[in-house]
Amino acid sequence: MRIRTLTGSLAAVLALSSPLLWGGQAVAAPSGAPEQTSAARLLTYDASGSAEFRSAVDRGAAIWNESVDAVELRPAASGQRANIRVLADNGWPRALPTSLGNGTVYIGRQAVNQGYDTVRISAHELGHILGLPDRKPGPCSSLMSGSSAGTACLNRHPNAAERAQVEENFAGTRSGVPEQTGAPGTVPRAVLIRG
Repeated sequence: MRIRTLTGSLAAVLALSSPLLWGGQAVAAPSGAPEQTSAARLLTYDASGSAEFRSAVDRGAAIWNESVDAVELRPAASGQRANIRVLADNGWPRALPTSLGNGTVYIGRQAVNQGYDTVRISAHELGHILGLPDRKPGPCSSLMSGSSAGTACLNRHPNAAERAQVEENFAGTRSGVPEQTGAPGTVPRAVLIRG
């Protein structure tokens, strides 16, 4: 999982608490820029119907978690309704998004039987759920080039443009609510210490 930094919050907490240890006073500085929350938009997936592709689905989700900050894919808890349903079938792999971050992914055995990489298939189809279109024909360096890159292509990771598009697609939707300046519970960007 990509490490989501909390350095701003940690620095603010340390800056606010350290003057108290040495008898000073901490004052929050106003910030003109909107606050950035560190919580990604959580999307759950149910891979219980993905049969022999379960580990490939989990790895595909992990690749997206390592690649972007705005969204996090997690397996759904037992009995929880998932945003994404993943199924195995004998057809061609495909994704049927219902809205951004929601839909059904099919890991089709037809492509696997032709020699396509199961983790690349999984990451590619999850990319559709995250709002990315196919980029066909395309080079192996593009995850969304899909089958047009050929069976020899083992690139399982989105390129910089694909990562940026997912970040943009989910901008302002972290934790399911738009970010607000000065919202309760936010930490100021800077702290002035008066001794």
